[in-house]
Amino acid sequence: MTRRTLTTPLIGLGLLVGALLTTPALAQERPDRQLHVQAQATLEVVPDKATLGARLWERTPLIEVDATPDPAALSEARARLEERTGELIRTLEAAGLDSEAINAGSLQVRPDQVYSQRDGEREVRVRTQLERPIQLSLSDLEQVPLILDALTEAGVDALDGIQYDLVDRDAATDRALTQALERARHKADLMAETLGVELAGVLRVQETQAPVFMPRMMAARADMAESAGAAAEYRPGRISIDAGVEVTWEIEP
Repeated sequence: MTRRTLTTPLIGLGLLVGALLTTPALAQERPDRQLHVQAQATLEVVPDKATLGARLWERTPLIEVDATPDPAALSEARARLEERTGELIRTLEAAGLDSEAINAGSLQVRPDQVYSQRDGEREVRVRTQLERPIQLSLSDLEQVPLILDALTEAGVDALDGIQYDLVDRDAATDRALTQALERARHKADLMAETLGVELAGVLRVQETQAPVFMPRMMAARADMAESAGAAAEYRPGRISIDAGVEVTWEIEP
């Protein structure tokens, strides 16, 4: 039997593979013809919305730890709390706040242990605390001082602070990313001009830091009874949004 040789087809295949590997579309990028740039940008924006948190609570009388709670005392405490909540909402509406901007949270009930000293010994008694959280959303920051005064006059038991934020977060983070890319382009043009080279197309782009957005908190938490007469902070300041990118350009041969 005659054995056929496959030398010619194999040689042809090898030439074809070699040709494909040397074509510009599939050729490996030359690292010595690239320019890498990293850039960061910080966008400072003025907040345009605020969220205020406050709480109202009522407590039942103190009883011994092993005593049976009085249902009537619990009912009375809840009635007082609901009445105060209604009065607070009406006060806020009278101060110019839209009803849709007022969110009265669900009733919360929890035991509250109180420690004291009697005849040199530590004594523990317990009561029930009923609480209603209130959250207010303000789109007009000029209302903040007026609403804080209204909360104080209404006798809220605790103010959980003010969170300054942005209505359109996406637009702000897009601007921060755009500034980072513009900074990268500026740096690349400066480096190319200084080195006497020409930039071709962009080879790679990636974020080194996604835009970070942190709402600005003021007066983290304060008991109204303790902070009465203290100067409140009403200035929203600015919110910082950071972004970072890394861009690789091809250098013209």
